[in-house]
Amino acid sequence: MQKTTATLPEINLIGIKARTNNLSEMNPATGKILLTIQKYFHGALCEKIPNRKNPGVTYCVYTDYESDFTGDYTYFIGEEVESFNDLPEGFVIHTIQSQPYAKFTNGPGPMPGVCIGMWQEIWKMTPEDFGGKRSYIADFEIYDERALDHQNVTLDIYIGIGK
Repeated sequence: MQKTTATLPEINLIGIKARTNNLSEMNPATGKILLTIQKYFHGALCEKIPNRKNPGVTYCVYTDYESDFTGDYTYFIGEEVESFNDLPEGFVIHTIQSQPYAKFTNGPGPMPGVCIGMWQEIWKMTPEDFGGKRSYIADFEIYDERALDHQNVTLDIYIGIGK
């Protein structure tokens, strides 16, 4: 996993969300992330998002943390938009605040294992590994053209760090 750092501007998104925690996600019977992803893609919800900035580039955001990665959080999936105008029924808006991030990029691998493996490594990291203490405001994955082949996915995970 390669690490770089970046301070990103505010990112406006439209999509859908679910409230969950990592303990629930370890059990397929209680996990909500997979169900949310399936609803999003099987329902072709991205096609219903107005004002798409980069069609086909999906953001998966972890936000509204109760505490840290062990507590409840909101999982959001959607796309970046130029504006929040014409919000379709059943969709929500989310703004990722501008802040510094530690960006991790994996080598290609099959989904979902590549994503799960990255998060397992991230959960073991210290503030020194990140270049600062995690802010727990927003962390996110970006799926772009490098994720089209589900057997050879390259993705970026951005971890918000304190200023």
